[in-house]
Amino acid sequence: MEVTVAKTAGFCFGVRRAVEQVYEQIGRGLRPVYTLGPIIHNEEVVRDLEDKGVIVLNDVKELENVREGTVIIRSHGVGREVYRQIERQGLGLTDATCPFVKKIHRIVEEQNNLGRRVIIIGDRLHPEVEGIRGWGDERTLVIKDEKEIDDLPDLTGEKLCIVSQTTFNYNKFKDLVEKFLKRGYDIIVLNTICNATQERQVEAERIASQVEAMIVIGGKNSSNTRKLYEICRKECRNTYYIQTLGDLDPESVSSVRSVGITAGASTPKNIIEEVHTNVRAIK
Repeated sequence: MEVTVAKTAGFCFGVRRAVEQVYEQIGRGLRPVYTLGPIIHNEEVVRDLEDKGVIVLNDVKELENVREGTVIIRSHGVGREVYRQIERQGLGLTDATCPFVKKIHRIVEEQNNLGRRVIIIGDRLHPEVEGIRGWGDERTLVIKDEKEIDDLPDLTGEKLCIVSQTTFNYNKFKDLVEKFLKRGYDIIVLNTICNATQERQVEAERIASQVEAMIVIGGKNSSNTRKLYEICRKECRNTYYIQTLGDLDPESVSSVRSVGITAGASTPKNIIEEVHTNVRAIK
């Protein structure tokens, strides 16, 4: 069996940086250490950190009850009000927001101050998008598909700025932007999908088009992994979404001659290697 592993599979720069910062805090012996939400969308990594004493705050309301310690903002980022709350409560702060996400925060704040209505293309329930929206105002909109564009009121006469969730599907982003442009609005379009995401999606699509089965590894709640799966599924009918090796049915790939493997940005290298080794051994 021929097995191809995507070169871009696994931790991206922002995720690796965030995870390293949490382990650094643990190493300093400072307690307690909190992360505002799971540091990444990978249950194995989060479980290991919890075993080492890290406490996950599931939402901002839980933050209100913290009286001491250090709060780590994960790579997804948060809105400006969360920073203010941490400062008001006198807590330590480690900001592990991905630099690419930080850039979007600055863009949204700047364009909002210039009077433009910001439109975020992405999933409104994703923590990254919630954080981005927190740098805009009450006019800020989140759009994820064509239907939501059709449901919008007429924005003629308004100045608009379009940005994107960093992990959004690039081709879908282009299609949605085109639909906005056809309406003749006064729009600034800023493609804020990170390069690593684009490269990962392009490589996954290419591999999936060349193999008989495709394996996509990542956390169940990982937005970027879900998009990888959708992209691969279009190219390869036999595409499987797994979180760990234990989720893979060996029979599903036992009769094929070629398998491709890719992984989301929150998937540790050891999990990818474990899947790769075991798939190669299937006969």
